[in-house]
Amino acid sequence: MHKMQKDLQQPSREILEAAGFILSGGIGAVPTETVYGLASDALNPSAARKIFEAKGRPFIDPLIVHVIDIEMAEKVAVFDGDSRRLAEKFWPGPFTMVLPRREIIDDIVTAGLDTVAVRMPSHPVMRSLIAASGRPLVAPSANPFGYVSPTTAAHVREQLGGKIDFILDGGPCECGVESTILLTTSSPKKLLRPGPISPDQIEEALGEAIDRSPKKNEAHPQAPGMLNSHYSPKSRLKLFKNESEIPADFKGEVIFVKRPANPLKNHYWLSESGDLREAAHNLFALLRSLDKVSVNGMYCQIPKKEGIGLALFDRLSRAETKMQS
Repeated sequence: MHKMQKDLQQPSREILEAAGFILSGGIGAVPTETVYGLASDALNPSAARKIFEAKGRPFIDPLIVHVIDIEMAEKVAVFDGDSRRLAEKFWPGPFTMVLPRREIIDDIVTAGLDTVAVRMPSHPVMRSLIAASGRPLVAPSANPFGYVSPTTAAHVREQLGGKIDFILDGGPCECGVESTILLTTSSPKKLLRPGPISPDQIEEALGEAIDRSPKKNEAHPQAPGMLNSHYSPKSRLKLFKNESEIPADFKGEVIFVKRPANPLKNHYWLSESGDLREAAHNLFALLRSLDKVSVNGMYCQIPKKEGIGLALFDRLSRAETKMQS
């Protein structure tokens, strides 16, 4: 496949040390193009269990398996013509497919489902770690379950530093929100989680429509990030469309998608120009920084529900759900 050539250099000492931890059943944080992941050997059930324990993650929530190439992907999942075509188009990149699993994958990884979520990341550090360990890696976001996802190594260090074996620092994550997830085993195929790859892009690659708003099963989600309460700061968060919805006496922080014409002291923004990709890149980092100082809660503007704006809205609406429950 044209995009899947070996783009790897000689692994660094840090990568080799991290691979040693992986092969001995350890866990650690590694950057991807989406967010920082908490990685372990996908073929070692006891290592995967450590991830659930470190995060406080419910065992009903399946993990994504990260692979280096299509050969590794086909060892953990069954591909058909459509899924190969999607892999050719979107891998390596922020795109996850839920596929029929192979027996090599343990129930703990799939939450007992007969499918497995698979992704081929593009970040050079993550790719180098997979190559150095020679193993597929499970790698959910490297944060306590339900909290805002980490987009820098410092975010991971603050919350999980004492619970994991290593942290690889690859700088800030490019995308800033988690991968798009597509269920391939249904007809039509279903968008389980919006992300950087849009439904329009998927439909164009497939030449057919997908189900963009499937019903979700809270008791047994088909993929990560589908629970209603997720991606949440500890401070109360409310969403608004128009500024007139914010109470006149509100003393907390107000987050806009685009820089306001006349910003006040308590105003923040995700992008100078309103660029949705820049907004996605900055979202979790801004929520984290404001969460440290917020006393009166936050209001955040609803982004346009197009392209990566769908992913932004998805993460924000789940963050608000927790605050209202």
